[in-house]
Amino acid sequence: MKFARYTFAAAGIYGILALVPQYFLERQIAIDSPPEITHPEYFYGFVGVALAFQLVFLIIAKDPVRFRPIMPAAIVEKIAFVIPTFYLYANGRAPLQITTGAAIDLLLAILFAISLLKTPKQ
Repeated sequence: MKFARYTFAAAGIYGILALVPQYFLERQIAIDSPPEITHPEYFYGFVGVALAFQLVFLIIAKDPVRFRPIMPAAIVEKIAFVIPTFYLYANGRAPLQITTGAAIDLLLAILFAISLLKTPKQ
C-alpha cells in the first residue's frame, strides 16, 4: 500500500503544482505558442477538470484499499491526455513541451496500473 500511497500523493501534488499556474498563463501561452486561445472556456474547463482529478489522486493516497475501485478512472484520466497528445505530436500538431508533459502522464498511468495491481481488494 505504501507504493500506491506515495504514487498517488506525488501525482496529486505534482499535478496541482503544474496546473494552478495555467490559470494565469493564457496570455503567455498565446505569445509562446501562437495563435491565441480562441475558446478559453475549453482551456479553463480542461484545467479545472484536471485540477479536480488531482484532488481525487490525493483522496486515493489517503486510503488506497478503500479507493481502489477509482484507480482505473485515474489511469484513464492520464491515458486520455497521453494518446491524443502523442498522436498530435506525430502529426506535427503538438509541441515537444506538451508531449513531454504527456510522457510524464504516461509514466504516472503506468505507476497507477502497478498501484492497482499491488493494492489488495477490500
